[in-house]
Amino acid sequence: MNNRMIPMYKVLIQYRMIFYSLFFFFMAGLCEIGGGYLVWLWLRESYGWIFGALGGFVLFLYGVIPTFQNTNFHRTYAAYGGIFIIMAIIWGYFFEKNVPDIYDIIGIIITSVGVTIIFYYPRKGNKKIGIDNFK
Repeated sequence: MNNRMIPMYKVLIQYRMIFYSLFFFFMAGLCEIGGGYLVWLWLRESYGWIFGALGGFVLFLYGVIPTFQNTNFHRTYAAYGGIFIIMAIIWGYFFEKNVPDIYDIIGIIITSVGVTIIFYYPRKGNKKIGIDNFK
């Protein structure tokens, strides 16, 4: 057996950690976009004040969810910015029926590459980064 091979359980743990991080990014995005949308409906579309109050609470949850990420604040929020871009385009498609154009798609691809590099690329000397936690 090659000593350089990573044991299978460590690979599975890395994939599980990636799944968890993507789950928390998704939940944070849902809370930020959903909460902001509720406030938008209240202030711009004349919906009742309850939409604004509910939106404010959901935005509060958005502030809490990123704390569950297993990395530094600045990398979490930098990577989340990319996730937010992707989710905002998807939100527009499903909730406002705005079909993404070629520039939206190119932007999503570039953003996805950026998120992957910022959050998941293993770094030496810093154990609290993305998928490099279990080496």
